[in-house]
Amino acid sequence: MFLARAVHDAEELAYGPRRLRENLPALREWLPPGGKVDERECAAAVGVMGVIIGAAAGARSGGRSAFCQGAVDGFGLHGLVHLAQAAAVRGRTPGSVTSPLVVIPFSPWACGRLRRAGVPRPARARGAVAGPALAAGATVVAHGEGRRPARAF
Repeated sequence: MFLARAVHDAEELAYGPRRLRENLPALREWLPPGGKVDERECAAAVGVMGVIIGAAAGARSGGRSAFCQGAVDGFGLHGLVHLAQAAAVRGRTPGSVTSPLVVIPFSPWACGRLRRAGVPRPARARGAVAGPALAAGATVVAHGEGRRPARAF
């Protein structure tokens, strides 16, 4: 999972800052009053998310932990969000290239691999909510932490 995330993050970091600079006036219309868009925040948020994904990667639990399984599901959902963003703007957005090629296929592949390894993934309503909740929470934490360096300068 860490490698798939690194490939996806590389695309976001390579394309994101330029896209941010080119579209800053339009993006400000979407932000709440006083909201800021900062390249450093975005880069720091990607780094924080990498740490979260690294922690969830499952090496210690063999993929058995709810954290790891929620991260796998949340990662796939994250790819769908990128495709929705690209559809909304009718064009390329940071992350929209690697989402259908790496991110979205990764989740079912990882789930299948866990299943073949005998790692149970019971189908529960709680599990269906855990992935999106983990993705949303990790995004809030990553951007919150990403703002810290920007405030310090």
